[in-house]
Amino acid sequence: MDSLFFSSYLMCVLASIAAGLVGSYVVIKRLSYVSGSVAHGAFGGIGLATFLGIDPLIGATVFACLTSGFIGFVRTKAPEHEDALIGTIWSVGMAVGLLFIHFSSGYTGDLFSYLFGNILLTSSLDLWLVAGLDALIIGCIYLLYRPLQALTFDEDYAEILNIPVRFLMMFLFILIAFTSVILLQSVGIILVITLLTLPAASAWLMTQSLKKLQILAILFSACASLCGLALSIQFDLPSGPSIILVTVGIYACCFVWRHLLKHN
Repeated sequence: MDSLFFSSYLMCVLASIAAGLVGSYVVIKRLSYVSGSVAHGAFGGIGLATFLGIDPLIGATVFACLTSGFIGFVRTKAPEHEDALIGTIWSVGMAVGLLFIHFSSGYTGDLFSYLFGNILLTSSLDLWLVAGLDALIIGCIYLLYRPLQALTFDEDYAEILNIPVRFLMMFLFILIAFTSVILLQSVGIILVITLLTLPAASAWLMTQSLKKLQILAILFSACASLCGLALSIQFDLPSGPSIILVTVGIYACCFVWRHLLKHN
C-alpha cells in the first residue's frame, strides 16, 4: 500500500512538470479548446489499445498526436472550419473509444477511470512513460525556448523575424498532446483542460515573465495535485475531482490577491 501511494504522489509531481510548462503556452495563446479536443480524441486510442491488448496510454499517445496534427493542419489550411471540426473531434474520439471498448473481451471497467482520473491506479509502466514524456517536453522547450517565446507573445513579430511559425504551432500542438496524455491518469479526460490551464492561469495573475510563470505553474500544479490526492485518500474521495477543486481554490486565492494588490 505504501508503494502504491508513493507511485501516486510521484505521478502527481511528474504530471505537474508537463502541466506547468506546456500549460503556460496554452494560457497565453488561448489554446484550451485544443487541449480539450486532444484529450477527448485520445480516448479513441485508449479504446483501440484495449482492443489490441496493449497499454492504453500508448494508444492514447498515438491518437493524441494524430489529433493534434489534424488540428494543426486544419488551422493552417481551412481555418474557417476549425471550430466545427474541433468540436467534432470531441465526439468522434469518445465514440470510437467506446465502440472499441464494447468489442473488447475481458474486464474493461478500469478504463473508465481515464474519464475522471484515478491516480491510485498508477503502474510502474505509467511512471516510466510519463517520465519519458516529461524528459522529451523539457528537452524540446529548452532547445526552442526563444522561438516559442516569440511565437507565444507576438506571432506577427515572430514571422517578421523569419521564425517558422507554422512549424512551431504544430510543434506546440504535439506538446499539448503529450501533456494531455500525462494528465489522463491523474484527473481524467473530462478534467484535463482545468489542470492544464488553471495552474498556469493562476501563475499568470502573479507574473508576466514566461520563465517565472512556468516555474510558478509547476509549483501550483504540484501543490494542487499533491493536496488533492492527500484529501482524496484521507476522506475516501475521487482523486480527479479532489485535485481539480484544490486547483480552483488556488486560482481563487491568486485572483483575490491580484485584486487586492490593484487596490492598494
